[in-house]
Amino acid sequence: MADNKEYLIQGHEDGTILISDEVICTIAAAAVMEVEGVISLNTNIGSDLAEMLGVKNLGKGIKLTVEESNVVIECSVVLDYGYDVVEVAKSVQQNVKTAVESMTGFRVQRVDVSISAVAAAKKK
Repeated sequence: MADNKEYLIQGHEDGTILISDEVICTIAAAAVMEVEGVISLNTNIGSDLAEMLGVKNLGKGIKLTVEESNVVIECSVVLDYGYDVVEVAKSVQQNVKTAVESMTGFRVQRVDVSISAVAAAKKK
């Protein structure tokens, strides 16, 4: 493969399946954003700059580590003011774990959630 992406590998009797780290990060990011009380994933200036240049990275705010065939996911989250921080964080953990495991077949060892900010969501 000519690209510089990292892949997680699953061997099957019919062949090998490669799943890009970016795919898993995107699944995790989508799962985080489904949780009530989450405003956004926290980004850094590098991902913000890349997005302004037209590079879309739905996995921003997500870090993926593989430890002995187990996936460890770190999420940096901005919460909506007024929500129970611990309850939202637990919901994020469960939602991410379920989504990644059901869509990829990889075991998620743990999901670490960092609450990086609390903000008031704009009322529609």
